[in-house]
Amino acid sequence: MIKDIKGLHHVTSMAADAAENNQFFTRTLGLRRVKKTVNFDAPEVYHLYYGDEIGTPGSVMTYFPFGRMPQGKRGTGEVGVTEFAVPEGALDFWKERLADSGVSGLTENSFLGEKRLEFDGPDGDGFALVESADRGRTAWTGADVPEEAGILGFHGARMRLRDSAATAELLTFMGYSKDETDGDVTRYRIEGGNAADTIDLETVAGGKAASQGAGSVHHIAFAVEDRAAQLRVREALVDTGYQVTPVIDRDYFWAIYFRTPGGVLFEIATNEPGFDRDEDTAHLGQALKLPTRYEPYRDQIEPLLPAIEA
Repeated sequence: MIKDIKGLHHVTSMAADAAENNQFFTRTLGLRRVKKTVNFDAPEVYHLYYGDEIGTPGSVMTYFPFGRMPQGKRGTGEVGVTEFAVPEGALDFWKERLADSGVSGLTENSFLGEKRLEFDGPDGDGFALVESADRGRTAWTGADVPEEAGILGFHGARMRLRDSAATAELLTFMGYSKDETDGDVTRYRIEGGNAADTIDLETVAGGKAASQGAGSVHHIAFAVEDRAAQLRVREALVDTGYQVTPVIDRDYFWAIYFRTPGGVLFEIATNEPGFDRDEDTAHLGQALKLPTRYEPYRDQIEPLLPAIEA
């Protein structure tokens, strides 16, 4: 069994419009944009990162806004709901705020005793706010969301699968333990990591496969402390039969990727070096940062990127 996974690192999704995406996460949800860079494989497309003050692993939602990309269709074989933790008692604030902002899909419910507010993102993304203890985390208060209601980071994520057995086995191998089941949803939890420590598997037998597009999660990333831990994880996965990419330098972390039995793309990302490697904490996310190989082409790349708020 793998012992190096520390919970979630980040979740990366796709969007249709960069300005709308930036507005939603920095203004409506009150997160901090901690990095403005570009897609390594498509430098004419932003890669935007949102999180807490420093982009702590377990707090970071990232996006590829692909312009006029068609909206994805929800279904099986994907991360269906990305869950953010908010302080206990904060849901009334968020229900009013999201309604006033015209956010759709607002639904209050509970799961395993936790109060939840589900809602849609600008492209039909599936989100939930879950009341939770702060567990040492502090909300970013640079927007107009008060600290007592602010988003603390991720709570976890919910995957929708036709058959969850093989993915459940994988999560167990990765160090997660089966928690409780409520209806068609079973929770898995990892001990000894960060506060973004839950994965829910929802079994939708016979459900139609998801179709990726704007609003779809591209991949979900799990955290390890450093490159040595990442190599141990990679070796264990390869020995078990998974097809895992070589280690890839993503500037702010190193990454490996593999496809799960349920169809979801998993990443294992290092907590090092962090988002302050090329910007000081006070100015994170303000300047356009380009991967080294694209820096000589800055004059050609910058005009291709749409304007977004600072």
